[in-house]
Amino acid sequence: MIVFNFNDVGFDFSEYEHRTWLQKVINSEGKNEGEINYIFCTDEYLLDLNKQFLDHDTLTDIITFDNSLGSLLGADIFISTERVADNAKDFKVSFDEELSRVLVHGVLHLCGYKDKTDSDQELMTNKEDEKMHMFHVEL
Repeated sequence: MIVFNFNDVGFDFSEYEHRTWLQKVINSEGKNEGEINYIFCTDEYLLDLNKQFLDHDTLTDIITFDNSLGSLLGADIFISTERVADNAKDFKVSFDEELSRVLVHGVLHLCGYKDKTDSDQELMTNKEDEKMHMFHVEL
């Protein structure tokens, strides 16, 4: 089950549309949906998690804590909506488009895709683009 937690971070968001799309993404990768929790939060909150669990003192848009068992995907995925908004401006895309990209980025990590090397980043970006086209709502 995919659950969205807003933690006092409010914005327009169609839970049903995004949940249905992410389920299609998971299925398209030959995986099964387990318990996936998206937690929307502030930069400050995510920075604290980044320091505490990853020993990184930098802002980030997403941290994925993978709890998957084989092909059954599960995770707690934290997303800074402030980072998403700033990145949307930097990339000259809408907040909704950037948020969708970050949402699917987390799922792709659960599917085994990495983004540490240049070649891994290129594959991840290509997969993000492919999965973004599966989203049937205009961004």
